[in-house]
Amino acid sequence: MQKRFLVMGAALAIMAAGAVAADPAYGTYKTIPDDNGNFGHIEVAACGSRICGTLVRSFDGSGAEIQSDNIGKNIIWDMQAKGDGTYDGGKVWDPSRDKTYKSKMELKGKNLAISGCVMFICRDGGTWMRIN
Repeated sequence: MQKRFLVMGAALAIMAAGAVAADPAYGTYKTIPDDNGNFGHIEVAACGSRICGTLVRSFDGSGAEIQSDNIGKNIIWDMQAKGDGTYDGGKVWDPSRDKTYKSKMELKGKNLAISGCVMFICRDGGTWMRIN
């Protein structure tokens, strides 16, 4: 009987540790429209000890889903959580401009604000809306 309680306690501790390890930024976000009016759904998740975001769906300006060679590609990589809802040290790729920006992210409620710079040119990547 005592052995069963130890096993159950260990299992609960492992599950709780997994729940604590999930970063609050993990989820799926709708990007703002790009220069062509297209937008995407980015799945933000762990990549080892860092955070990445992968394009999982792409849409045209009317909201119709479109096929894209960029599906499955990393849009965000190497982000590091700073512990206060801010993230930095990573990069964000803008497929419409084919530019990679040294970037920062910030959780604002349920949404994710993106910004980044290439050399001395900085852009506001907008606030992505959490959809899942």
